[in-house]
Amino acid sequence: MERSKAQQKVAEGGFSFNHFLKNHPELITLALLVAICAIVAGINPNFLQASSLIDIGRASVVMGLFALGVFVILAAGGIDVSFTAIAALSMYSVTLFTVNHFPGMPMPLIVLIATIGGMLLGFVNGILAYHLRVPSLIITIGTQYLFRGILLAFIGTVWIMDLPPQMIEFGRAPLLQFTNANGAVITLPIYFLALPAAAILTWWILNRTLMGRAIFAIGGNSAIAERLGYNLKTVQLFLFGYAGALAGLAGIIHVSSNRLANPFDLVGSEISVIAAVVLGGARITGGTGTVLGTILGVLLVTVLNNVLVMVGIPSTWQRFVIGFFILLAAAFFMAQQRKS
Repeated sequence: MERSKAQQKVAEGGFSFNHFLKNHPELITLALLVAICAIVAGINPNFLQASSLIDIGRASVVMGLFALGVFVILAAGGIDVSFTAIAALSMYSVTLFTVNHFPGMPMPLIVLIATIGGMLLGFVNGILAYHLRVPSLIITIGTQYLFRGILLAFIGTVWIMDLPPQMIEFGRAPLLQFTNANGAVITLPIYFLALPAAAILTWWILNRTLMGRAIFAIGGNSAIAERLGYNLKTVQLFLFGYAGALAGLAGIIHVSSNRLANPFDLVGSEISVIAAVVLGGARITGGTGTVLGTILGVLLVTVLNNVLVMVGIPSTWQRFVIGFFILLAAAFFMAQQRKS
C-alpha cells in the first residue's frame, strides 16, 4: 500500500508532531498550565488579579531553587531527597550564629555563608555517591536523616522568631510594589530575582559548558561516559555541590521571607519538588529535561497548591490532584515514546 504524504515526509526527515513533542515535553506542561489557569479564571475571575499572580511568583521561589538542583542531578541519572535537610541545617545554623554572635552581619555575607554551607553539605552527598557506588537515592535518604539529626541533636530545636533587622528587610524589600483597589499593598520581593538568576545560570551550565555535556552524557550511560573520558568523581561533586548551594540559598530566603527560623520547616516538601521536575519533562532515568520545563513544572505545582481552594476544592485534595497530574504526564510521555 502506498504510504501517505505525511508518512513519506516523516520518513524523509520531515516534521513529525509526535517526535516534536517527545523532544519538547515541556510543551505538555505548558499546555496543562494554561488549561488549568483558564479553567480557574473561568470559575473564579479573581485568580487573574495581580495580587494572586504575585503570590504564585513569590511561592515559586524556594520550590524553584530546590527543583533546579534536583533537575541537574536527575539529568545525570541520579536523585536527591536530602535538599530540604541541607536547607534546614544551613538556614538555621547561619541564623543562630548571626543572632548570637554577629547580629550586624551584612545580608550578602549571610546569603553567601548559607549558600557555601549548603554546597559543602552537598559535597558530602557527592563524595559518598562516588565512593560507595550505590544509587544516590539511598545515599541521600541516609544523609537526609544525618543532616536533620545533626540539626536537632546538636544545634537547636527552638524557633528563632527575633531575626536580625537585615534579614527581615531582605524578606520585605520590594522589587515591585503597588496598591490594589481594596487599599492593600501588594509586593513582589526582591529575593524573587534569585529564581530567574539561578535558572539562567543552570541553563548556561547545562547548554554552554563541558560540564553540562558531561552531565547529560552520564545521565544517558555513565559507563560509556567514563570510557569517553568524563571524570565521574568531578561531575558527582559538582552535581551535588551545586544542588546543595541552591538548597542553602533557598533556605535563607525561606527564613527571611517568613521572618522565622524553624528547624522543622520544609520537611515533607521533597515529593512536591521532585513532582515538579518530573512534570517538567525530566525522566528519572536521566539524560533528558530542560530548565524551562522545570520552571513550568514548578509553576504548575504551585498553581495547583494555591488555586484549588479558589475553585472550591478542599486543600486536603492537593496531593491527590498533583498525583493525578503526575500519572497523566507519565502516561502521555510513555505513549509518545512508543509512537516514536
